[in-house]
Amino acid sequence: MTPDSSNGVVIIGTGQGGFQLAACLRQEGFEGPITMIGDEPGLPYQRPPLSKAYLKDGRVETIQLRPGSFYERNAIRMMVPERAIRIDREQGLVETLTGGLVDYDHLVLATGARNAVPPIPGLDAANIFGLRTSVDADRLRDRLAVRRRIVVIGGGFIGLEFAAVAISGSHDVTVVEAASRLMARAISPAMSEHFRRFHEALGTRIVLGTGVAEVILGSDGAAHGVRLTDGTELPCDMILLAAGVRPNVELAQTAGLTVDNGIVVDSTLLTDDPAISALGDCAAFPDPVGGSLIRLESVQAASDQARLIARRLTGKHTSYDAVPWFWSDQADWKLQIAGLGTGADEDVAVEQIGARKLVFRFKMGQLLAVETINSAGEHMAARQLLRRSQPITRAMLEEWKFDLGGLAKALKELS
Repeated sequence: MTPDSSNGVVIIGTGQGGFQLAACLRQEGFEGPITMIGDEPGLPYQRPPLSKAYLKDGRVETIQLRPGSFYERNAIRMMVPERAIRIDREQGLVETLTGGLVDYDHLVLATGARNAVPPIPGLDAANIFGLRTSVDADRLRDRLAVRRRIVVIGGGFIGLEFAAVAISGSHDVTVVEAASRLMARAISPAMSEHFRRFHEALGTRIVLGTGVAEVILGSDGAAHGVRLTDGTELPCDMILLAAGVRPNVELAQTAGLTVDNGIVVDSTLLTDDPAISALGDCAAFPDPVGGSLIRLESVQAASDQARLIARRLTGKHTSYDAVPWFWSDQADWKLQIAGLGTGADEDVAVEQIGARKLVFRFKMGQLLAVETINSAGEHMAARQLLRRSQPITRAMLEEWKFDLGGLAKALKELS
């Protein structure tokens, strides 16, 4: 594709990844048309604050990624709210719900993910909420104007971030997690335990190892409680469903692209079709370390992937090998994770000066990930170490008494 192509780049999805791609294309010198299609009204915005600061103050200007003038100045065409419903790969066009046809030279699927809805009877009651969009956060904020008894279904990042905000507003909060520990998909058992104690100290009730069997409905059709799989009943007048997400792959699947827990792409983020890329929560890509397909629900991963696609589309070929990292703000604790701990066979928990908590995750003696609480310096050092082509071993860390900054500095001086 050349920069003066007639149809240019079409991006389906106006989340942070889609926005980052459009912005980076212009930064990389792409002069062709750029069109963004998104089914939410308004301009692209950040999602992480929805369960934290935005849930409290509702200030739209604080979450918008850029003002409207940015898109006008950079000739980025915004089609919002509009839904893409079909991809015609032979003709190179996207059909929208309103009957529009948008031609493309290159198509990028940044369709993100949606809230998972488990098969629990009664989840369609009016006082059951999700938290994925700014509209969801606005509805929740209105509901939290008076004191509530709240059940949160799901002990992952979103559920716990919301719980921390709700408990600070003097609401009665119970988090129900079917797994045996909090945030089990994302963090180590030791870090899960730190956060269990932390949330209980804030006043949140944590119920682990028991799922929700059904929502108890009143005569008014509203949720009045939940019945757990062990028969326990928890009364409430509001429920937040935070049971994970599902990638939005249907558009790609219908178009005949390969899907496997996400839209399958190669190391350059290309799909089966050389005219179509995918990024962010909807994309399944080869793990640079092990080669197996992984999918990351991470703003940073989506942004990194967008930058790579922008470089590729402007003739600067490269592969995606960024060190993944994640964060979650829960009350005054900031959890940061560098690397992927999946497959770890050993964890080492360390406490440093000032009660800073770290967990080092290893596989066969090689460092996979570092989890930290309120330890920004250690987190940055971990990311620096994990970017090295040579593995970091437990023996090396023990020699440095798990001083990440010291080890990172020493290795930098040697290189």
